[in-house]
Order: sequence, then C-alpha cells, then structure tokens
Amino acid sequence: MDMDMVDLVDIEDMEVIELLQTPRVNNRNRLRRNPFVELSDEDFKQKYRFNKRYAMKIINLIREDLTRDPRGCSVSPEIQVVCALRSWARHEIQDDTADLHGLSQPFISQTCKKVADAIAQISHRFIKMPATLTEQEEAMQKFRRIANFPTVIGAIDCTHIRIKKLNVDGGHLYINRKGFPSLNIQVACDAECKIMDIVTRWRGSVHDSRIFRESRLKQRFEAGAFSGILLGDSGYACTPYLFTPVLNPTTPQEERYNTAHIRTRNVVERCFGLWKQRFRCLLRGQYCNIETARKTIVACAVLHNIALDMKEDVFNTEPNSHQFNLQTSEPLVQPIENNVRGNIRRRQFIERHF
Repeated sequence: MDMDMVDLVDIEDMEVIELLQTPRVNNRNRLRRNPFVELSDEDFKQKYRFNKRYAMKIINLIREDLTRDPRGCSVSPEIQVVCALRSWARHEIQDDTADLHGLSQPFISQTCKKVADAIAQISHRFIKMPATLTEQEEAMQKFRRIANFPTVIGAIDCTHIRIKKLNVDGGHLYINRKGFPSLNIQVACDAECKIMDIVTRWRGSVHDSRIFRESRLKQRFEAGAFSGILLGDSGYACTPYLFTPVLNPTTPQEERYNTAHIRTRNVVERCFGLWKQRFRCLLRGQYCNIETARKTIVACAVLHNIALDMKEDVFNTEPNSHQFNLQTSEPLVQPIENNVRGNIRRRQFIERHF
C-alpha cells in the first residue's frame, strides 16, 4: 500500500471518530412549564381558548384514563389536556403546540387521540335526551319561549365535517354533493344549543333523512319514549313526532306555523355555529383517520355542552372567521318520503295551535 492510500484511510478514520464524538444537537426546547402556574387567567385563555377552571374540569373527568399508560408517560394529564384543547380549539399546526410545550409532533397527535377517546367514553353523561316527564316539560317550555311553538323538545339537523381524502375502496362514498370528502353528522339540540343526541357514523354522501330513519333516536320516538316532538327542515319526512315546514302554505294559520317553525328550529343552526367557533377543527376539517375523527367530533360535542353548563364564552379573535361556511346541509325542495300520518298530525296541530 502506497503512502497516499495510507493517508486517505487515516483521514477517513479520523472523520468517523469526530462524528461519533460530536454531541447530538437538541433541536427542540424540552423545558415543560406548567401553564396553570405560570400563566395569568387572561394569558391562559389567549393560548388555550378556555379558562383554567374549565380546563381543570376536563382534566379531573379523565385524569385516571390519562395516567393509566403502560409505557410510563412522563407528561402530566394537565399538559395532555391543554395540548388537546389548543389543537382542537385553534386548529393550528401540531408542531406549534409541540414547540410551545417542549414535546414532539407525534406525541401531540397521540395525545389528541387519547384525550378524544377518554372523553368520548363518558359522552353518555353529557349528551342525552330529556328522560323524565319533568325534564321534557322543561325543555318544551324553553322552546316555547322562542316563538310560542308548543310541545317541542328538540331541533334536528345534519352538518358536514370535512375529512381527508380516502384513497381506498369506497372512498368516493365520503364525497358529499358539494364535492369534498366529509362525515355527515346528525345532531339534535335543546333550546339552549346543548347537544342532546349525536350520530357520527355516516359518510358524506348519505342524506339527512336516511340518517334519521336508521337512528336510535327515531326508534325511541316511535316507541313513545318522549312526549314532545322534533323540528326538522324540509329534507326530512313529516312524521307524527318530527314536524317539517309546510312547503306551499295556503292559509294564514300555515303561514304563522311556518314562521314559528323557522324561528324555533333555527336554534340547531346556532348550535352548529357555536360548536364550530369553539372548535375550529370542526370548521376547517379533520385530517386524522376516520375512527379518530369520529371520536374527536363526539369529544368536541361533550366539551361544547360542558362549556355551556359553565357559561364559558366563545373565544373568537381570529380574523376573517366569516369566510368559513357555518351552514348545515341544504334541505331538498321536497321530502324524500311521504308520510300520510305525519301530514295529518301536522294539519291537526296547526288547526289547534295556530
């Protein structure tokens, strides 16, 4: 071996040794601060869109689920919950939430999934129809104060939540009539915009009327579980327990009925608006897998109801928020199906009350 070759080998060996001895550069600040201690109430709400009392309420509800980690997660339940709240409420890039808390983006993604799953598991405690006769009468009184429309216990409609495009068999079935992939979410709410029932399993191409027709809620109404009625738009069939507008009113009574119906049913539109303003991940779309998206939607419904109970204001300082479409799915000109019993019941109702 000549001298030039020996010199080349020595240089390569020295470069390898230097590389091994070079300390790894920490490109992320891993210092984790406690926002409950270090931030004022105002700064906390600015960063997380909710106040400390609300955040602690959520933490205490699911603390046990977040500490039951077989891998020995070193991140406290407090940090996990506020990271999820920030990610859902602001819908910012997960890297930004990660940098703020000294964590990694994959950890934030897994944390949001875990928090959504924990909250979804307790959804039955916060999302429920009025069960007792007293609760139903109270719900009807609140609706009647809106436009003097009697016996209403809920307003129902569907809204589309955008999801990522699915490149799998059947992925085209998630494309809605507006041309983007979505989940069609059915919600029934009370007069105070609280979500009482939610269905998240249907693809964007499925019509509102089918979702209700195959829902557990419809079965409960048919079984006589409720003494009141639902109000829906003309995309639904008129039934004895779900009243829709009169398509071509011909009498003053029918005109008054339609006016009161529109004002009273509008509460579900306001519910969707508030819900999506609180959680902009619903306004701008879910880009995780389908199952996680469904659980996140349910979790946001639970959080919305808790926020209403705690009288938590909607935090809205983002510019150009009016550019986002808050409207629900558009009703068809005519109902999908004709229900003679429903039309007769509605006509009798109009003659009696309007």
